[in-house]
Amino acid sequence: MPLQETVERLTNIPDLKVVRNEPLGRHTRFGIGGPADVFATTGSEEALAAGIRAVQSAAAPWMILGAGTNLVVADAGFRGVILHYTGSAISSDGLLVRVESGAVLQDLVDYTLARGLAGIHTMTGIPGLTGAAIYGNAGAYGRSIHQSVSKVVFFDGQAKREFNNAECQFAYRESIFKRHKDWTILSVELTMSEGNAAELTRQAGEIRAIRDAKYPPTMKCAGSIFKNLLFKDLPPAAQAELPPNVVREGKVPSAWFLEQTGVKGMKDGGIQIADYHANLIYNAGGGTAQELVRVIGECKARVRRRFGFDVEEEVQYVGFETPPAAGCCAPR
Repeated sequence: MPLQETVERLTNIPDLKVVRNEPLGRHTRFGIGGPADVFATTGSEEALAAGIRAVQSAAAPWMILGAGTNLVVADAGFRGVILHYTGSAISSDGLLVRVESGAVLQDLVDYTLARGLAGIHTMTGIPGLTGAAIYGNAGAYGRSIHQSVSKVVFFDGQAKREFNNAECQFAYRESIFKRHKDWTILSVELTMSEGNAAELTRQAGEIRAIRDAKYPPTMKCAGSIFKNLLFKDLPPAAQAELPPNVVREGKVPSAWFLEQTGVKGMKDGGIQIADYHANLIYNAGGGTAQELVRVIGECKARVRRRFGFDVEEEVQYVGFETPPAAGCCAPR
């Protein structure tokens, strides 16, 4: 179906705002990315479902965009339709908290802190929306959001459905929703624990101070680029090189392996690796997706050559014809 006809279909959906050629750099934390052919926004579940049905029937490429905190968008942009859901209501009944997927994760954390509800206070300062936190099973300081999830409501392209915790197939930074990108998370129910509001707020404040020092809120970055690793999955030779104090709760920071390869401070155009953290890549100004992909690829290639395994990105790629190859070219 011609793009114009798809646009007309979307424009006729009540409560759906449609814009053409929207620069995606405005919607990603890296501040990088070319335009989307169509950018449609709504706070209505019904309008979102209608928009998804419209793009599916038109066989148009499409995707859901949250806050863009974990995306690398191609310089050429996205040839298709971006749907952005802004529903953000939060409510509670005792220890049960209900939240729409478009709610800012920090707003959800603050809501629970104010009510003395424990479970996600360690996630303070993590950027992004609640739906994305469920999608990628976000976590920090020994806890992941899946530990509090009791139900996820989503749209599968045809109907609204719900999964319990087990059905979501959560794993480290994983969920079933990552494997079904045509499913769209609409809302979540969390079962919290009783806590002391003052103590939870104190703990969250300490965590926030550490996070903001490492990842300043104004820095154009995605936090850590690479997932941490499970010690048991590492090659024996790599396990043998690790100092005992690096392994915590069975996990090993990717930053340790990256640091051994000398990537700190590496630059490529406007893209730079922090000189104090080997797993922090940021846009220092004027960076491009091409430069960012080169730096990520070089990091992966160095770890593979030195240790014999691959580090895996936390970031998702948008608008690339094929996933960027590791080590395709070294930074200039």
